[in-house]
This record gives sequence, structure tokens and C-alpha cells, in this order.
Amino acid sequence: MTRQDDTPMTARDRVPPIDVALVRRLVATQFPRWADLPVRPVAVGGWDNRTFHLGDELTVRLPSAAGYVPQVEKEDRWLPVLAPRLPLAVPTAVARGEPGEGYPFPWSVRRWIAGETATAERIGDQVAFARALADFLLTLHRTEPAGGPPAGAHSAFRGAPLATYDGETRRAVAQLGDRIPGGEVMAIWAAALRSTWTGPPVWFHGDVAWGNLLVRAGRLAAVIDFGCCGTGDPACDLAIAWTLLSGASREVFRAALGTDDATWARGRGWVLWKALITLDNPDPVRAAEARHALDAVLTDWRATGPG
Repeated sequence: MTRQDDTPMTARDRVPPIDVALVRRLVATQFPRWADLPVRPVAVGGWDNRTFHLGDELTVRLPSAAGYVPQVEKEDRWLPVLAPRLPLAVPTAVARGEPGEGYPFPWSVRRWIAGETATAERIGDQVAFARALADFLLTLHRTEPAGGPPAGAHSAFRGAPLATYDGETRRAVAQLGDRIPGGEVMAIWAAALRSTWTGPPVWFHGDVAWGNLLVRAGRLAAVIDFGCCGTGDPACDLAIAWTLLSGASREVFRAALGTDDATWARGRGWVLWKALITLDNPDPVRAAEARHALDAVLTDWRATGPG
């Protein structure tokens, strides 16, 4: 068996179905004190990990492929360091599981954080939400980065130079053809590539998306899934400005962060790359989200230009 890139697939790459039955077996074998707790999938799952409720107070997270395994140890190592410094709740590691029951990777048990994912209709005040998120990110970006993991494969190269994805972006533009305004798209991409990060590395989250932001009573309450976190260029954390925020809330978000034109351009570039490679996704929901993000980037570019 091979991967899509035709390199041999090892036994460690073969992941059995990650479902309730597997989680029950893993928990019963490795953590018998929790064996009687009910297991059920979370309402909104992720791509890098499959997440399940374990009773009412815990969750189980299992990497979906070998490339996501380093995130387990990274979160266990750094979330206890970051959590006391941050103004909102973040995940708390409770235990780490080992490979077993045919599942080849380490996995984690975390404390459940109550809340709903931050869809537009669940946010009570978009401007207040944007200000609270900017405050969280400012605090994270200003946290001492010494010893933190430099951007790389473990962060899906979030925090690394945007040029990492130049080839992939150009291929996507060519493949999409006249379904997108290619000239404008390439102008936005070129502006993003020109604006390199020259500051010292800072902590970044790496995946500030609506599914990783939790609200309670319409207000931002927690930020979850630090699997892509690291130290480097924080521009990747601006993506939410085009995927969820708009109008006044986007302006407040940028102003509260104090983002300069160059960093804003790179943030727009991160959104552009992800939208272009996702437009043809077979999942209609993900494809629609990509189209929305692309339209938001184009609208912002037309209104403001490179700045």
C-alpha cells in the first residue's frame, strides 16, 4: 500500500476507524477508572484529530494520521506554560494514552471546556468578540517565546515564511482557471510574499478558526486546539479576519492588534492559500467556506489595496 505520493505506507501509517468503539477499548485498557464513562463524538470535529466526549468533564483526542502525532507532546509540554498567562480558557491535559488496540499513535485526555463553536449567529456582539479575540492574541504574541517550538512541519508551517506554499498556490490558481479572477488573486499573493517577517519569533496559535473558538452567552470564552502552535511570524493568526469577521469587527480586530500593512498582507495571503486549495473540496460545506473566504479577501483587497 502507498500514500498518494507513492511512498510506501508502513503499518504505523495505517489507522483503524477512529470511532466510539475504539475509544472505549483504549480507555478501558489504559484508564480503567474511566471505563464506565459514556463516549460520544463531539458536535464539531477537527481534521488533524478525532475528538470524543468522555463523560461530562473529559475529552479524548486521537491524531488522525502520523503527521499530527507531534502535536500531542507539544500541547502537553506547552499548554501548562501558556495557560496561566492567557486571558481565556485553553485546553488542560489530564492524561496521555499510548498506542494500542490497533491504533498506532499516542493520544490524549483533556478537560472539557463548555461552550459552542463561534458561528456568526452565536456571537452576541461581533465588535466585542473581535476585541476580546485581539486581546487574547496580543497576550499570546507577547508571551516569552524562549524555548518554544520554531515553526515547521509540526505547525503545518504556520508561522514560517508564506513562500512555503508558493508552488501549491500557483498550481491551484492554474487549475481553477476562469473560476477565479486570476490576475487579482496573483496580485494579492505577490503582495503577501513581498511582506516578509523581520521581527523576532513570537508565539502564535496557528489555527484561529471559528471551530477553535468557543462562546458562552454570545461572548468569547475559550480558545482550543493548539496543535499548530509554535514560535515565528504571527501573521497566520489573522486569518479569522476574513473567515469570520467583517466590516466594523474586522476593523476593530486589526486596530486592537496594531497590525501593520505588511503583516496584514501576509495574513490575507494565508487565507488566500487555504481558500484556493479548498475550493474544489468534495465536502460542500468546506468548499462553501473557501468561497466565502476568497470573496472576503477579494472584497478587502479591492477596498484597501495592499495596505
